[in-house]
Amino acid sequence: MEKHWFRGAAAAAALLSATALTHAQTLRVTVAEYSSKTGPYFEEVAAAFEEAHPDADVQIEVVPWDVLLQKLTTDISGNANADLSIIGTRWLIDFVDQGIAAPLDEYMTDDFKERFFPVFLEPSVMEGQTYGLPMAASARAMYYNKTLFEEAGIEEVPGTWDELAEAAEKISALGDDIAGFGLQGTEIETDVYFYYAFWAFGGELVEEDGTSGLDTEAGYDAAALYKSLIDSGATQPGVTSYNREDVQNLFKQGKVGMMITAPFLSNQIADEAPDLDYGVAAIPAGPEGDRGTYGVTDSIIMFENSENKDLAWEFLDLLFTTEWRQKFTAGEGFLPVNPEVAEMPEFADNPDLKEFTALLPDARFAPVIPGWEEIASITSDAVQTIYLGNAEPQEALDGAAQEINGILGE
Repeated sequence: MEKHWFRGAAAAAALLSATALTHAQTLRVTVAEYSSKTGPYFEEVAAAFEEAHPDADVQIEVVPWDVLLQKLTTDISGNANADLSIIGTRWLIDFVDQGIAAPLDEYMTDDFKERFFPVFLEPSVMEGQTYGLPMAASARAMYYNKTLFEEAGIEEVPGTWDELAEAAEKISALGDDIAGFGLQGTEIETDVYFYYAFWAFGGELVEEDGTSGLDTEAGYDAAALYKSLIDSGATQPGVTSYNREDVQNLFKQGKVGMMITAPFLSNQIADEAPDLDYGVAAIPAGPEGDRGTYGVTDSIIMFENSENKDLAWEFLDLLFTTEWRQKFTAGEGFLPVNPEVAEMPEFADNPDLKEFTALLPDARFAPVIPGWEEIASITSDAVQTIYLGNAEPQEALDGAAQEINGILGE
């Protein structure tokens, strides 16, 4: 009798378990990989969410940035995308035009909107509707190696590109394995690295008449500057084989005098090269005093074809509470997108972050126009051709501008 009872109870338990699994809601979240901390952070958020929602099964997929857009494109075309995903905000207009991203306004209360600095929320607002929430925000500034500066006899941080070129040559002369200026030449943001000088020379990515600004004196001067740095040995050799992370690694190894990148390098230095003596300064200015930093937001979006939109929103609501925002922002080394987080001592009293924050008034964002990723790719190809010495600046940039104008419809 007892055996029969046990078997019956076990069968009932198995049936209940199977029923529970059948009714569990699966929430899939695609996450861009910022660092080795990204995956563990989101798994921790998922565990907290599942504890509060026993009927939810949150599946986190971490994808490297360099292949994220390709993966999303493939998943979307096969109707196999997740419910939520981090994206580059610059991709959002194409997602909205194609009906891929779901508007979030029906879920957002005034109190929820007040969690954000408006400047970081606004890039995801299109035609009066909000399609994304700012997952990460950063600007760009110049890191410099104080030890190499001292060894090269450089007393002042370069304030102009001419001063940077002079300082870079002095630093490179310290040794064959030392580069005065770390120049990115491949993969994501290769175009952006070119824009730093381009903006300093007064360039605009899209002119007032709606055409590309690459085929202007600002474009030619910026390209000539970078090529002269390469030719004079003021950069690392083989520039076009170095992506952003490669250049950052050289800097952490003490082999680069100056480079331009995001706030998260400070966190990496603290973890991986704590003895490195470095500083953070403004990106150099051009001859007329112009300068520009790249303002970046990454957004998390809900897909229009998600079958679990209410559950997805509840996950977003948790993700953007002060506690979890503080943990993410501090761990990854980004600028706070939330006022309450910004007031915390680890951000308000951080000297490196203050330098980035001071540059925000000069921040330029990628234009919110369809086809921007293709335009960025054309620009990257053109500057790579120049860096390799396979075309003169004007020839390469004129050709790139002509292609871009075809996309812009001009």
